[in-house]
Amino acid sequence: MTCAGDAEPASGSMLNRMISPSELLALYDAQQRLIVPEHPPVGVHFELTDSVLRVTGRSEGMIETAQHLDVSGRELDALIAEHRDFFAARNEPVEWKTRAHDVPADIPQRLESAGFIAQEREAVLVGHTADLLSARPLPAEITIRETRDHNDIVGLAAMLSEVWHSDFAWFVDELEAQIASAPDLTVLFVAEADGRIVSGARIEFTPCSDFAGLWGGSTASEWRGKGIYGALGAARAQRAQQRGVPYLQVDASDESSPILDRRGFVELTTTTPYLWTPPSADALRI
Repeated sequence: MTCAGDAEPASGSMLNRMISPSELLALYDAQQRLIVPEHPPVGVHFELTDSVLRVTGRSEGMIETAQHLDVSGRELDALIAEHRDFFAARNEPVEWKTRAHDVPADIPQRLESAGFIAQEREAVLVGHTADLLSARPLPAEITIRETRDHNDIVGLAAMLSEVWHSDFAWFVDELEAQIASAPDLTVLFVAEADGRIVSGARIEFTPCSDFAGLWGGSTASEWRGKGIYGALGAARAQRAQQRGVPYLQVDASDESSPILDRRGFVELTTTTPYLWTPPSADALRI
């Protein structure tokens, strides 16, 4: 991926002053959407056409659009149906990722009319990397470490399956393929206690971007409230600081948002995935 046009990093003058949430949102829209990696994971395909990005080759498909679509009404209905039917022909579920400030504003309603179902809404939060560098001390039995080890990822998937009461076996192959395709862009940290993976989270870097994305962060129920979330955040922020990335972006749940709010993160918008599943598919995975 090369820097071009609106994907270029912000100027030093912008980053050296306090910028408004609206400026941050414009920067986020320009740099963190419609990303086509230079080296996609094996078997994963990214197709960008007319401000719509379609991804295939994962456990479920993904659709993302530019912030402003130049179609509306019946043309928008036809666009949605075209992509839905593409995945229907493959007998695959597909997630359409929306943001609250997208245009046209009735995209969610038209997705629902086409058979898509709204999933949990999350807040899109952005904060300065420096605001997440510190964390309170962890109990002695908890260790935070970076890893690419297969057994660690298998252990993380098992923990996620317990937390979300869903089968995360797919997670192992997808994450390992993602790391293998661009090892410098995805960094995984896990928390280990008593020889077991009890939490995990990753940071994903985008070339030419002022943002790094924080993903994951689920923790086994018996280990919550012990500072693991903050420690994983600090470990990832330290990595972002080393690379000179000024901002961290999180799609945050209601549980995570208050923690990040206290660290100075601001809500720029919200994001809601809409999921369509072919009638013959198994139950939705979380």
